Parts: sequence; C-alpha cells; structure tokens
Amino acid sequence: MSDVLIRNADSIVTMDDTRRVLQGADLRLSGGVIVEIGQGLDGPGAVVDARGCVITPGLVNTHHHLYQSMTRAVPGAQDALLFGWLKTLYPIWARMTPDHMFASAQVGLAELALSGCTLSTDHLYLYPNGTRLEDTIHAAAELGLRFHPTRGSMSIGESAGGLPPDTLVEDEAAILQDCIRLVDAFHDAAEGSMCRVGLAPCSPFSVSQDLMRETAALARDKGVMMHTHLAENEEDIAYSLATFGCRPGQYAEELGWVGRDVWHAHCVRLDTAEVDLFARTGTGVAHCPCSNCRLGSGVAPVRAMRDAGVPVGLGVDGSASNDAGNLVAEARMAMLLQRVMRGADAMSPMEALEIATRGGADMLGRDDCGRLAVGKRADVAVWDVSGIASAGSWDPAALLLAGPTSVRDLFVEGRQIVRDGHVTTIDLAAVIARHNALARGLMALG
Repeated sequence: MSDVLIRNADSIVTMDDTRRVLQGADLRLSGGVIVEIGQGLDGPGAVVDARGCVITPGLVNTHHHLYQSMTRAVPGAQDALLFGWLKTLYPIWARMTPDHMFASAQVGLAELALSGCTLSTDHLYLYPNGTRLEDTIHAAAELGLRFHPTRGSMSIGESAGGLPPDTLVEDEAAILQDCIRLVDAFHDAAEGSMCRVGLAPCSPFSVSQDLMRETAALARDKGVMMHTHLAENEEDIAYSLATFGCRPGQYAEELGWVGRDVWHAHCVRLDTAEVDLFARTGTGVAHCPCSNCRLGSGVAPVRAMRDAGVPVGLGVDGSASNDAGNLVAEARMAMLLQRVMRGADAMSPMEALEIATRGGADMLGRDDCGRLAVGKRADVAVWDVSGIASAGSWDPAALLLAGPTSVRDLFVEGRQIVRDGHVTTIDLAAVIARHNALARGLMALG
C-alpha cells in the first residue's frame, strides 16, 4: 500500500482524545494507518496539496437500507407515515433481485463516499428472488468503502399479525442458519477490518420474540454486534403497548437487546426511563434526523441522550425515506433539530461533527476509526473550503455552518477513492445508468 502525504491543510479537525484542531498542518499515511501529524512533514509517497481545505476523519454512517436507492420518491409513499409508507413499498421491494441489490448498494455507497463517509453499516432485512447479503458486501469491496453490513430478517407476516406481506418473511431456522454462514464467511474482527457482519432482526412488528432472543444468543456466541429498529414513531409505541404490553425499552431489555454490543435505529420516542436504561447499559442509538423529518416521526432526544451518556451515531437511513444519502448534510440537520427543540446553544457544529465521526465509530466498536491520530486507520476526508459554500466564513473548520456538502478527496485505509470530487474506483456514470435502468424496470411492473 503506497504512502501518502497530505500537506498544508488550512485546518485538521482531529477528533482525537483531546479534540485538537491543527492549523497549517500535514498528515502522513502509510500501510493503511496514520503515521504522523504535524507541521512541515516530509517523506516518501504521493503528495496531496490541501491548501484551502479542512481535513476531518472520514464520517461514519450507522444506519442505512442501501436497497432503497431503487425506490426514491415513490408516489403513494411520499406523504405517508411509517406503517403506510412500508405497506406501499413492500410489494415493490418484493420484485427486487440480486442485480437490484448490487446496483443499489453501489449507488448508495458511492453517494455516501462523496459526502465524506468512509465507514457505513447497512440493514438488509428482506431477501426476495435469491438475494443474499453478499450482494451488498461485494459492492462495498469493489468501491473500497469500509463496511458493516447486518443480516436483517422478517419472520412475522400479515397473516400472523405482522406488518410485512407473507411473501417477504422467512423461516426462523433458515434465518439463523444464514446468519451463521455469513458471520463465518465474511466477519473480520481484526483491527483495520474492511468488513464486519452484524445480526439485525428488522423490528418488533416483523419478527417474533423468540427470534429476537435467539439472534441475541447467536450474536453473543459469535462475538458480533446486534441492530434493529426501535421506538421510531407513535405508531411503533402503540404497537408495542398493544402487542407486548410494554414500551419498546422494556421489550428490548427483556429480550436481551441492551448492552455495548447493541445499537438501535431511530429511538425518536424514547422516554426518560428508556434513555437512562440505554445510558446504564451502553446501548447505542443511530440517529437519522432527515428520515425522521421526512416520515413525520419527530425529533429524537439526542441532547438528553448525549447528556446521559448514551452512545449516539448518525445514519442516513434508506433513500426511500430520506430520498438522499448525504452524511454531512445529516450532521447539519442533527445540529439544527436539537437547536429547534432546545435553543441555539443545544448543539455546536463540532459536537455534531463528533457524533458523525468518532461517535459513530465508537458505537460500532471501531475505536480504530473516526479520529485522526497516529496509529489509527487512514480514513480521511478532505473538504475544499475555498469555494462559494465557505465564502466569508470566519471559521472554515465549522463545516456544518458554512461548508461544502461533498468532499474533494477521500481516503479509506490509505487508498484514495475520491479525487477532485470524483469516485476513482468504479465507473460511476455507468453504475448510475445501470441502476436507473433497473429502477425503471420496477416502475414498469406497477
């Protein structure tokens, strides 16, 4: 792996243990890690001139449904709440194939990379027509993004009181067997890993309590993380109360779904006791502000979570609910929504950026990522602040107040996958054309 020296950055926002911001500094990458940070560095390898730029750690996306890139802005789902939105889209998703999954993952991950993301999770919970999780794993490997896919599942269909159609649910024994296969084949627990696998039953309204318990036991036996949706909106709370006789936090606790190896998506409607539970147990939350706005779900109590000590990361969620996959825009929205709810001093741009980098990495058990420090992985975002988005800014390091929404350059494990605003590892124009042709095929089927 070649050495890279990134020189003369206006600012380097390290997110290291002391949260240093360095002015006029350099960064040297070698062997997939950061080997030196400081002024006036020299050494072998390619030189990248970062004058007029701010450097940050690569951003970390903690919740996504990559397959949904095929179904943005679908009529009938544009103005629906969560449950109605799902019921509109389930029949379309049921027609997807491995080709759809691979192409949508390529597009979704490339979109993330252009927004500064170097590490992304994915929650794939439906497997129609021969689809497998590795359809997305291969797409991430080709692009060069660090990946944490999760083997999702749905096992309770409409006929048994669940939300999804029976055609999209799976046998629980088969789900667990495939979880074992995927972890054994693709999970790499080593530092610097490019792929770790998690286990992720979809939601309380689509899987049984037995599957939740058995998945937790399997995940802990295999030493992998666990993920699901929880407390996303008022419909979700009402379902939990009517079906299980308890709130989502109690449901999660009773089934073994709290702890440092667990992170839940959304958690918009957690109450004070549930926030305290998550803080005591180190249970993480993937905050998805744009999707929560788009579906009218509400604003998650992120300020209260952070103050209590709940691990919080950011997620773009699926492109059928967000309609976009821009992680730095997500960070700005997270900051603004907390200010709407709690006042202008509720969240600073630096805190929101920390959640989008170090916060997400730590929540995923990746303290080798999410910060720029010697010995950490060489996942680096370079933001050009010489353009119109930052014109007149007195503090270019405050990217979320006045800054670009796409990177100039992006390095993952020291490999440059975005150069001058263009993806270097795949033919993105051809990928988008193929993706759109497949999406038009889904539209043609009605």
